[in-house]
Parts: sequence; C-alpha cells; structure tokens
Amino acid sequence: QVQLVESGGGLVHPGGSLRLSCAASGSGFSANVMGWYRQTPGKQRELVASMTSGGSTNYAASVKGRFTVSRDNAKNTVYLQMNSLSPEDTAVYYCNAVKFSPHSVWWGQGTQVTVSS
Repeated sequence: QVQLVESGGGLVHPGGSLRLSCAASGSGFSANVMGWYRQTPGKQRELVASMTSGGSTNYAASVKGRFTVSRDNAKNTVYLQMNSLSPEDTAVYYCNAVKFSPHSVWWGQGTQVTVSS
C-alpha cells in the first residue's frame, strides 16, 4: 500500500517562503513523475509543478520563477520550495505521484498553505 505524506504547509506573510515535502512509502514504490497540485474552494485541482525521474520539470505559468520542485529518488521524496508567496497562492496543496506501467496514480492527503498578512 503506497502512501504519500506531505508536510510543511502553514501560514505565511505575503512575500514569504515555505517548503513543502512529500515522502512516499510502500514496498517497491517507484514513480515516473512526482509533483504538486493545488486546489481552492469551487475550483478544479491544478498542476503547480512536477518532475520526472530523469529530472525534467514542468511548472504552471503562475509559479514560474518563484517555485522550485526537486526530488530525491533515493528517498522517494519530492519537495516544493515556494518563494515570493502571494495571497493568490493560498490553497490546499496535494502531492501526486504517477507510474506509467502498470498505470498508477497516488495522492497525498493535502496540506493547507495560507498566505495572508
């Protein structure tokens, strides 16, 4: 049974920084892609950033230059460094992992990030 456990959310002032972590556990876990999505009430969950096992990254336009995704394949952990946060970044952030074959998708439980003065 694979589990993704997030940590690092919280309350931060505008312009501040937070670092999210997501550790995957489970026998034989491996993922082709790991990353982060976010969701606010009444809106669809959206991709924030992702990284393949080979190191290729993908970012939402709204976070490019401010957020950095990284990954430690040996630890099955993905990180999201968030800088220059704004109130528009307030959301529940979900960790995501995808394995292509056999196709599997896993989600974390979500961690709240609130940017407010």
